[in-house]
Amino acid sequence: MSSASHPISGLDRLLTDPTLLREGRVGLLTHFAAVTSDLARGVDALVAAGIDVRCLISPEHGYWGTGQAGVGQDEERDRTTALPVLDAYGLDSEALELLLADAGIDHVVVDLQDIGCRFYTYMWSMVDVMGVCARLGLRVTVLDRPAPLATTALGPGLDPGCASFVGRLGVPLRHGARLGDIARTIAAGHLEQPLDLQIIEAPGADGAAPWIAPSPNMPTLTTVALYPGTGLLEGTALSEGRGTTAPFELFGAPWCGPELAARLRELELPGVRFREANYRPTHSTFAGERVHGVQVHLTSEVGPAGDAALAGTGAPLDSFDPLRVGHAIIATVASLYPDQPLWREALPGRPEFIDLLWGSSALREGIADGASFEETLAASPPPIELLV
Repeated sequence: MSSASHPISGLDRLLTDPTLLREGRVGLLTHFAAVTSDLARGVDALVAAGIDVRCLISPEHGYWGTGQAGVGQDEERDRTTALPVLDAYGLDSEALELLLADAGIDHVVVDLQDIGCRFYTYMWSMVDVMGVCARLGLRVTVLDRPAPLATTALGPGLDPGCASFVGRLGVPLRHGARLGDIARTIAAGHLEQPLDLQIIEAPGADGAAPWIAPSPNMPTLTTVALYPGTGLLEGTALSEGRGTTAPFELFGAPWCGPELAARLRELELPGVRFREANYRPTHSTFAGERVHGVQVHLTSEVGPAGDAALAGTGAPLDSFDPLRVGHAIIATVASLYPDQPLWREALPGRPEFIDLLWGSSALREGIADGASFEETLAASPPPIELLV
């Protein structure tokens, strides 16, 4: 295997030395983006190395990533290995415990490509499986992977009343960490029972080259960089660009106009530029309708190693704050269109969806009160400290 084509991962280390993994029957929590350094499927490589893989366990979007947001697995068996594929997405704790208890395994191995944002659900699939394995006495091994964009942690923590599958615990909204760091943090103080946890570290530098989109609406590293901010638009009545070729870069509504882009440009936010855009989503919010809105352009060139410099300044990507961008977009829409609905409708008996994404009501209430971004952060719960 050549490290030139892809950063070295925990999977690559295990394939080099399979004795790193204790013997036993393995359930593999994984998806198609978990590949070797030469871009072979991880499950195929593990089976070829003699690892006793008994089943695949799939998160949101299914193993092959064919499901859109909120959709799980659509195949019951992997065509190449003939292994059963167990759909873990959307299961509560009791159902997940039954699934794993009936799987005939001793050990869950986790190999998932994450992006470093709290409301991206692969992290919580891992955490839910960790909790069930602790109760069942199953071992867990995390095959760590380099983070696609290793940047400083940003944003608030989480009010316990806003805990959900888009945020079980108050890790920073943009945590910038590897999944192994998250697993280590969870096992150290956030599980009801002790867990036999192993992390096979990824020695490679952070970054991902070439980028393999781990879900249908995460096509590029630019999307990854913007998502902790523009992903907040999923809690609003706006289109967040799903159903287009530029999700989380395009946003708007049929009732928006050219004044939206103009007002956002006046803010001169570091690291981004705004351009008036019209589009027609093929699915999701306003599917089939003409949406008048904006495209946000990252003025950094996000390279294959995850590094970036803001155009014309040489400043690092850390000087770009996606949360500030997300706040500015929502606040500007609220100011320009006060008679239009701003927030996505909440499910009965549940907090507002924007509160689940932000981690508390502070963003929603701050927008209503005209609070600044800094005031909104100050009113939000602080994040927990990660063991990195």
